[in-house]
Amino acid sequence: MDFELPDHLRKYLAELDEFIEREIVPLEQSDDNIRFFDHRREDARTDWHRDGLPNADWEDLLTEARRRSDAAGHLRYAYPAEYGGRDGSNLDMAVIREHLARRGLGLHCDLQTEHAIVANNVGLLLMHEYGSPAQKSEWITDLATGEKFFGFGITEPDHGSDATFMETTAIRDGDSWIINGEKTFNTGMHRADADLIFARTSGSPGDGAGITAFLVPVGTPGFRIAEFLWTFNMPTDHAHVVLEDVRVPAAAIFGDEGRGLAVVQHFFNENRLRQAASSLGAAQYCIDRSIAYAKERKTFGTALAANQAIQFPLVELSTQCEMLRSLIHKTAWAMDRYGPFTQSAQVSMCNYWSNRLCCEAADRAMQIHGGLGYSRHTPFEHIYRHHRRYRITEGSEEIQMRRVAGYLFGFMRQAAPKGL
Repeated sequence: MDFELPDHLRKYLAELDEFIEREIVPLEQSDDNIRFFDHRREDARTDWHRDGLPNADWEDLLTEARRRSDAAGHLRYAYPAEYGGRDGSNLDMAVIREHLARRGLGLHCDLQTEHAIVANNVGLLLMHEYGSPAQKSEWITDLATGEKFFGFGITEPDHGSDATFMETTAIRDGDSWIINGEKTFNTGMHRADADLIFARTSGSPGDGAGITAFLVPVGTPGFRIAEFLWTFNMPTDHAHVVLEDVRVPAAAIFGDEGRGLAVVQHFFNENRLRQAASSLGAAQYCIDRSIAYAKERKTFGTALAANQAIQFPLVELSTQCEMLRSLIHKTAWAMDRYGPFTQSAQVSMCNYWSNRLCCEAADRAMQIHGGLGYSRHTPFEHIYRHHRRYRITEGSEEIQMRRVAGYLFGFMRQAAPKGL
């Protein structure tokens, strides 16, 4: 087995760094845009008088960064070539996501908003796979540039991980469907053009089949945003959505009727692995900064780095990063070679461990930096608050561990490698 990164990928990371230094860093430093990344970041990003939503200036800055990245040929790296991308592989994206996050907070990569100059556009990939010809015609071009966006309405106030027990229903009425229910933590709904609503159309609570996805325009009568939920890491764009007799045409069905959960499951492995790589990069950033600080900071006339109480926790965290990096790379490589669903157990291992590791690394960085680490004049509290989210969202760490146990003990079956 060859552990060297592919030559094209090493060259691309250098190309990406050059672009960041040439285009993104100057933009970040101009017109006091640094306020979105220094100690003022949470206040500068948040419109406190408008439901705690992201500030318009903040979102305009992210849009400009993405525009420049798209013009330079980076934004669509992971997209299919037919949409202007480079057909980026799972290994490519894992390495790129870690690389960007390891650079620290900045306009090149802000994971709080899922922003990166190399985009991870789940909506586009889902539309490519499941959209009808009419839906693709309407959405693909604008999804690729980021000019259009749809939310993701699966979680409910009383149902999160137990998605098959959702209470939102859709009933056929002639050529239409009538949807009733509630969804929560629908990210990005303040700017979404539609919400991808998952509703039970047949079957019983707990059945995997019988759930259908509907692409519902936000202006549809009966569709309303009840509130935006304030969170540990502000600003918020997580909406509580209520649907009361929302009528949509049959053409709003996304994918196959009764097979909506396949839409969810399709992108989970790829997205979870990329998110794991980002958490790994952020963890490594915290470790790198802590080591540098420990060498410089002196207490009682001696550098902190001389103390085993400082050394040993960083040794353990660094060791875990090295092991996790190997597993992420191997898993991504195997997904590319054998298919994304052949590595489901390994993806869950990578995901829950990386998110936990990032929180531990950020917490340790705060401790090593002392009072300064606790302040917002260092980035660690921000990293902790954001990545703590990932231990719950998109499959909590308990759900990830349950999945691994399912494969280990034979309750679940992993897909066989293609061609074997």
